[in-house]
Amino acid sequence: MRTLRLFALLDYLRGRTEPVSAEILAQELSVSVRTIYRDMATLQAMGAPIRGEAGIGYQLEKGYFLPPLHFDPDELDALMLGTRLIASRGDDDLAAAARRVSAKISAAIGHDKGENYSRLPLRAVARQSPENDKAAEHLTLLRIALRDKAVLEITYCDLQDKRSQRTVRPLGLTMFDAVWLLTVWCENRSDFRNLRVDRIEVIQLAGRLFRTERGKRFEDYLKTLP
Repeated sequence: MRTLRLFALLDYLRGRTEPVSAEILAQELSVSVRTIYRDMATLQAMGAPIRGEAGIGYQLEKGYFLPPLHFDPDELDALMLGTRLIASRGDDDLAAAARRVSAKISAAIGHDKGENYSRLPLRAVARQSPENDKAAEHLTLLRIALRDKAVLEITYCDLQDKRSQRTVRPLGLTMFDAVWLLTVWCENRSDFRNLRVDRIEVIQLAGRLFRTERGKRFEDYLKTLP
Protein backbone atom coordinates (compact mmCIF):
# COMPACT_ATOMS: atom_id res chain seq x y z
CA MET A 1 0.00 0.00 0.00
CA ARG A 2 2.77 2.42 0.89
CA THR A 3 4.67 1.59 -2.30
CA LEU A 4 1.62 2.57 -4.35
CA ARG A 5 1.36 5.80 -2.39
CA LEU A 6 5.01 6.63 -3.10
CA PHE A 7 4.43 6.17 -6.82
CA ALA A 8 1.28 8.28 -6.55
CA LEU A 9 3.29 11.08 -4.94
CA LEU A 10 5.84 10.98 -7.76
CA ASP A 11 3.09 10.97 -10.36
CA TYR A 12 1.40 13.93 -8.68
CA LEU A 13 4.62 15.95 -8.53
CA ARG A 14 5.51 15.02 -12.10
CA GLY A 15 2.62 17.09 -13.45
CA ARG A 16 3.25 20.19 -11.31
CA THR A 17 5.41 23.14 -12.34
CA GLU A 18 5.24 24.86 -8.94
CA PRO A 19 5.87 23.59 -5.40
CA VAL A 20 2.99 21.76 -3.69
CA SER A 21 2.46 21.96 0.06
CA ALA A 22 2.37 18.90 2.29
CA GLU A 23 -1.18 19.85 3.29
CA ILE A 24 -2.42 19.69 -0.31
CA LEU A 25 -0.63 16.38 -0.90
CA ALA A 26 -2.17 14.98 2.28
CA GLN A 27 -5.64 15.97 1.10
CA GLU A 28 -5.08 14.46 -2.35
CA LEU A 29 -3.96 11.10 -0.94
CA SER A 30 -6.24 11.10 2.12
CA VAL A 31 -3.39 10.73 4.60
CA SER A 32 -1.95 12.88 7.36
CA VAL A 33 0.60 15.63 6.81
CA ARG A 34 3.02 13.65 9.00
CA THR A 35 2.68 10.70 6.61
CA ILE A 36 3.58 12.97 3.69
CA TYR A 37 6.69 14.15 5.53
CA ARG A 38 7.75 10.53 6.12
CA ASP A 39 7.03 9.51 2.53
CA MET A 40 8.97 12.44 1.12
CA ALA A 41 11.93 11.63 3.34
CA THR A 42 11.79 8.04 2.06
CA LEU A 43 11.70 9.13 -1.57
CA GLN A 44 14.59 11.52 -1.07
CA ALA A 45 16.59 8.77 0.65
CA MET A 46 15.93 6.54 -2.38
CA GLY A 47 17.45 9.18 -4.65
CA ALA A 48 14.36 10.93 -5.99
CA PRO A 49 15.40 14.57 -6.63
CA ILE A 50 12.63 16.24 -4.67
CA ARG A 51 13.13 19.77 -3.42
CA GLY A 52 11.33 20.64 -0.22
CA GLU A 53 11.32 23.99 1.54
CA ALA A 54 9.45 24.94 4.69
CA GLY A 55 6.47 27.13 3.92
CA ILE A 56 6.81 26.59 0.16
CA GLY A 57 6.28 22.91 -0.57
CA TYR A 58 7.70 20.05 -2.60
CA GLN A 59 8.77 20.01 -6.23
CA LEU A 60 10.33 17.39 -8.48
CA GLU A 61 13.52 18.46 -10.24
CA LYS A 62 13.19 18.89 -13.99
CA GLY A 63 14.50 16.11 -16.20
CA TYR A 64 13.98 13.33 -13.68
CA PHE A 65 13.04 10.09 -15.40
CA LEU A 66 10.18 8.20 -13.81
CA PRO A 67 9.17 4.60 -14.47
CA PRO A 68 6.37 3.99 -16.99
CA LEU A 69 2.96 5.04 -15.77
CA HIS A 70 0.51 2.50 -14.42
CA PHE A 71 -3.07 3.61 -14.98
CA ASP A 72 -5.99 2.65 -12.78
CA PRO A 73 -9.41 1.96 -14.42
CA ASP A 74 -10.72 5.50 -13.85
CA GLU A 75 -7.58 7.00 -15.39
CA LEU A 76 -7.94 4.77 -18.45
CA ASP A 77 -11.58 5.82 -18.81
CA ALA A 78 -10.54 9.47 -18.63
CA LEU A 79 -7.81 8.98 -21.24
CA MET A 80 -10.12 7.17 -23.63
CA LEU A 81 -12.92 9.73 -23.33
CA GLY A 82 -10.46 12.61 -23.62
CA THR A 83 -8.74 11.34 -26.75
CA ARG A 84 -12.05 10.42 -28.39
CA LEU A 85 -13.49 13.84 -27.58
CA ILE A 86 -10.49 15.53 -29.19
CA ALA A 87 -10.72 13.21 -32.18
CA SER A 88 -14.33 14.29 -32.65
CA ARG A 89 -13.87 18.04 -32.05
CA GLY A 90 -10.34 18.89 -33.18
CA ASP A 91 -8.87 19.76 -36.55
CA ASP A 92 -7.62 16.90 -38.72
CA ASP A 93 -4.05 17.03 -37.37
CA LEU A 94 -5.20 17.14 -33.74
CA ALA A 95 -7.69 14.31 -34.30
CA ALA A 96 -4.97 12.16 -35.84
CA ALA A 97 -2.65 12.98 -32.93
CA ALA A 98 -5.37 11.94 -30.45
CA ARG A 99 -5.70 8.57 -32.17
CA ARG A 100 -1.91 8.10 -32.12
CA VAL A 101 -1.81 8.90 -28.40
CA SER A 102 -4.53 6.35 -27.71
CA ALA A 103 -2.63 3.72 -29.70
CA LYS A 104 0.59 4.47 -27.78
CA ILE A 105 -1.22 4.15 -24.46
CA SER A 106 -2.64 0.81 -25.56
CA ALA A 107 0.82 -0.44 -26.55
CA ALA A 108 2.52 0.87 -23.41
CA ILE A 109 0.29 -0.81 -20.83
CA GLY A 110 0.76 -4.34 -22.05
CA HIS A 111 -1.06 -6.64 -24.44
CA ASP A 112 -3.99 -7.75 -22.28
CA LYS A 113 -4.62 -4.34 -20.70
CA GLY A 114 -4.11 -2.69 -24.07
CA GLU A 115 -6.75 -4.90 -25.64
CA ASN A 116 -9.19 -4.07 -22.85
CA TYR A 117 -8.38 -0.37 -23.16
CA SER A 118 -9.01 -0.39 -26.92
CA ARG A 119 -12.39 -2.03 -26.39
CA LEU A 120 -13.62 0.33 -23.67
CA PRO A 121 -17.32 1.03 -24.38
CA LEU A 122 -16.86 4.80 -24.18
CA ARG A 123 -17.63 7.19 -27.00
CA ALA A 124 -17.51 10.94 -27.52
CA VAL A 125 -19.69 12.36 -30.28
CA ALA A 126 -19.62 16.01 -31.36
CA ARG A 127 -22.56 17.72 -32.98
CA GLN A 128 -21.57 18.82 -36.47
CA SER A 129 -22.38 22.45 -37.20
CA PRO A 130 -21.27 25.29 -39.49
CA GLU A 131 -19.53 26.86 -36.47
CA ASN A 132 -17.44 23.74 -35.87
CA ASP A 133 -16.57 23.39 -39.54
CA LYS A 134 -15.50 27.03 -39.77
CA ALA A 135 -13.42 26.83 -36.58
CA ALA A 136 -11.67 23.68 -37.83
CA GLU A 137 -10.24 25.69 -40.73
CA HIS A 138 -8.17 27.80 -38.32
CA LEU A 139 -7.31 25.45 -35.45
CA THR A 140 -4.06 24.03 -36.84
CA LEU A 141 -2.56 27.47 -37.46
CA LEU A 142 -3.77 28.75 -34.09
CA ARG A 143 -2.27 25.81 -32.20
CA ILE A 144 1.08 26.31 -33.95
CA ALA A 145 0.99 30.03 -33.20
CA LEU A 146 0.27 29.28 -29.53
CA ARG A 147 3.27 26.95 -29.31
CA ASP A 148 5.60 29.31 -31.16
CA LYS A 149 4.30 32.51 -29.51
CA ALA A 150 3.72 34.00 -32.95
CA VAL A 151 1.94 37.35 -33.29
CA LEU A 152 -1.09 37.17 -35.58
CA GLU A 153 -2.94 39.60 -37.82
CA ILE A 154 -6.64 38.75 -37.68
CA THR A 155 -9.73 39.92 -39.53
CA TYR A 156 -12.62 39.37 -37.14
CA CYS A 157 -16.38 39.64 -37.59
CA ASP A 158 -18.26 39.89 -34.30
CA LEU A 159 -21.82 38.73 -33.59
CA GLN A 160 -23.16 42.10 -34.80
CA ASP A 161 -21.32 41.54 -38.12
CA LYS A 162 -18.89 44.37 -37.37
CA ARG A 163 -15.46 43.69 -38.89
CA SER A 164 -12.18 44.71 -37.34
CA GLN A 165 -8.46 44.24 -37.97
CA ARG A 166 -6.53 43.11 -34.92
CA THR A 167 -2.92 42.42 -34.06
CA VAL A 168 -2.95 39.83 -31.30
CA ARG A 169 -0.85 37.57 -29.17
CA PRO A 170 -2.59 34.16 -29.02
CA LEU A 171 -2.70 32.97 -25.41
CA GLY A 172 -5.14 30.06 -25.14
CA LEU A 173 -7.81 27.98 -26.82
CA THR A 174 -10.95 26.83 -25.00
CA MET A 175 -13.32 24.21 -26.36
CA PHE A 176 -16.94 24.76 -25.39
CA ASP A 177 -19.93 22.61 -26.33
CA ALA A 178 -20.79 24.70 -29.38
CA VAL A 179 -17.75 26.85 -30.18
CA TRP A 180 -13.99 27.24 -29.81
CA LEU A 181 -12.81 30.42 -28.09
CA LEU A 182 -9.42 32.05 -28.68
CA THR A 183 -8.09 34.17 -25.83
CA VAL A 184 -5.63 36.84 -26.98
CA TRP A 185 -3.76 39.87 -25.81
CA CYS A 186 -4.98 42.51 -28.25
CA GLU A 187 -2.18 44.94 -29.09
CA ASN A 188 -4.71 47.41 -30.51
CA ARG A 189 -6.61 47.64 -27.21
CA SER A 190 -3.82 46.68 -24.80
CA ASP A 191 -6.16 44.25 -23.11
CA PHE A 192 -7.39 40.67 -23.13
CA ARG A 193 -10.03 39.68 -25.67
CA ASN A 194 -11.95 36.47 -26.40
CA LEU A 195 -12.62 35.74 -30.06
CA ARG A 196 -14.90 33.04 -31.39
CA VAL A 197 -12.74 31.03 -33.76
CA ASP A 198 -15.64 30.48 -36.16
CA ARG A 199 -16.00 34.28 -36.49
CA ILE A 200 -12.38 34.73 -37.60
CA GLU A 201 -12.33 35.41 -41.32
CA VAL A 202 -8.60 35.74 -42.05
CA ILE A 203 -5.48 34.85 -40.06
CA GLN A 204 -1.96 35.81 -41.08
CA LEU A 205 1.35 35.50 -39.31
CA ALA A 206 2.69 38.95 -38.44
CA GLY A 207 6.26 37.75 -38.93
CA ARG A 208 7.39 38.25 -35.34
CA LEU A 209 7.29 36.42 -32.04
CA PHE A 210 6.33 37.72 -28.61
CA ARG A 211 7.86 37.16 -25.22
CA THR A 212 5.84 36.05 -22.23
CA GLU A 213 5.17 39.11 -20.07
CA ARG A 214 3.67 39.18 -16.61
CA GLY A 215 0.19 40.64 -16.80
CA LYS A 216 -0.29 39.52 -20.40
CA ARG A 217 -0.34 35.72 -19.94
CA PHE A 218 -3.18 33.24 -20.19
CA GLU A 219 -2.94 32.58 -16.45
CA ASP A 220 -3.25 36.34 -15.85
CA TYR A 221 -6.44 36.35 -17.90
CA LEU A 222 -7.82 33.41 -15.91
CA LYS A 223 -7.31 35.36 -12.69
CA THR A 224 -9.71 38.02 -13.97
CA LEU A 225 -12.57 35.53 -14.24
CA PRO A 226 -15.22 35.39 -11.48
